[in-house]
Amino acid sequence: MTKFSISNIFEKLESFKTIDLPEKQLPFWKIAGPGAILVGLSIGAGEIVIWPRIAAQYGGSLVWAAVLGVFLQLWINFEVGRWTITTGETVYTGYSRIWRGFAPLFILLTVVSWIAPGWARTSGLALKALLIGPNGWGSDTFWTVVTFTAVALILFGPKMVYKSVENTVELLVAIVTIGLILVVIAVGNLDTWKELGSGLINVGRIPDDMNFKDLFIANVEHSADNRLTVKKLFIAVVFAGAGGTANLFYTFYLRDKNIGMGARLPSLRNPLRGRDETVPSTGFLCEETEENRQRFTAWWRYIKQDQMLFFWALNTVTMLLFIFGALAVLHPKGIVPEAGTLIYDEANILKDIWGLPGQYIFLLVGVATLFGTQLALVDGVSRSISDIVYTNFKGAKKRSLSWWYLLVAGIWIVAGCVITYVMEQLNVSELGFLFSAAYMGGFAMAIYVPLTLYMNRKFLPSFAKPKAISTIMMLIASAVYIGFAISSVIYEISKLFGG
Repeated sequence: MTKFSISNIFEKLESFKTIDLPEKQLPFWKIAGPGAILVGLSIGAGEIVIWPRIAAQYGGSLVWAAVLGVFLQLWINFEVGRWTITTGETVYTGYSRIWRGFAPLFILLTVVSWIAPGWARTSGLALKALLIGPNGWGSDTFWTVVTFTAVALILFGPKMVYKSVENTVELLVAIVTIGLILVVIAVGNLDTWKELGSGLINVGRIPDDMNFKDLFIANVEHSADNRLTVKKLFIAVVFAGAGGTANLFYTFYLRDKNIGMGARLPSLRNPLRGRDETVPSTGFLCEETEENRQRFTAWWRYIKQDQMLFFWALNTVTMLLFIFGALAVLHPKGIVPEAGTLIYDEANILKDIWGLPGQYIFLLVGVATLFGTQLALVDGVSRSISDIVYTNFKGAKKRSLSWWYLLVAGIWIVAGCVITYVMEQLNVSELGFLFSAAYMGGFAMAIYVPLTLYMNRKFLPSFAKPKAISTIMMLIASAVYIGFAISSVIYEISKLFGG
């Protein structure tokens, strides 16, 4: 009988190779893009579904929490970028350097967080509403299959996966931003701006019709009084931004854009369009020379520009515009949309205000937003799982990284269609998918946020380690997500025992 040991399962991780950091030669706008893909992820269900529903019910009182969620994630993304530009490795490989058990754990967290295809189903519903109306022909499953087919064509049509995703998401983000500006022009008034501004500056404010202690009362999520529990607030804060393990996808976009030490590793190729190649699974560290310090400073400036311009500024603006739309057209009428109808309900009210153009503009915004998220999620999840498997498990390198990516993406797309069909038969809404994804993603953040800070302080050269302000902000973010996670566990235990 073979004795079980970790060495029987995991491939040995090679030590860091020593090599100089590449020099940053191109200006920012020539290599911009990774942050824009994160925006495409971020303006998905959180901005167009979860936060507009909160605004429709509670008005602008919780806008501060949405902005806080994005701001905290900005610092998380900084640290993910710090690791990748300095080592060329994905953060998942860094976690495995701390403990090999993080490899299967993050596969589990990724699967549990994203396997329920809430975005795909909501994307399909939005496309259906745009083309033939919400009550037109075709089941949820049929329209989900349509959107997944489009995802497959984008991922496996062009030769380089990253470029295809970047171009598509950037186009969708442009459609969303322009469309939202037109919507705000159509429905905006001074009172709505005042309410939005009041909710933005009154940090810690709780809605007038909600007692603060309700946040910690163990009530069922879809109860009749529909109170905002700590679970719901946790979900909302997590999805104010990319959320869950989606923030970690940034590590792949930087590598494929040849940013920092990522330039030392080849980009992911489409295995259906070209020759597979062996990709190094571990990265590099540079010597602590003045030249490397200056090169790191240049790349670190890029990370800050990329994240502050795209993720923080653009994401915050689009989120506030979505909330503004809900405050202007849903909240005054007391409409809190049901599952599957939020986008169409808001578009229908815009039709009354601005005619058919208003309706179709918002439906187009909905399709662009949700499909962009669906595309980026399939790509990011497939990259994450394939990278973890390829790097950590024995025998995985018998196949190329791109082969594993193709396998995971294919399974993910098929599983998404099957799960949508089953959930549709059981009459489970897509909102249930989305809330569950955010809930589990929050627990993942409670693990990886402090882990990322520890990793960067442990392994990186002294000039690349997080400085005081980054350390403090990551500790605050860790406290927020861990605190919410502990409160949610207490909530679930109290519910289990009838508390």
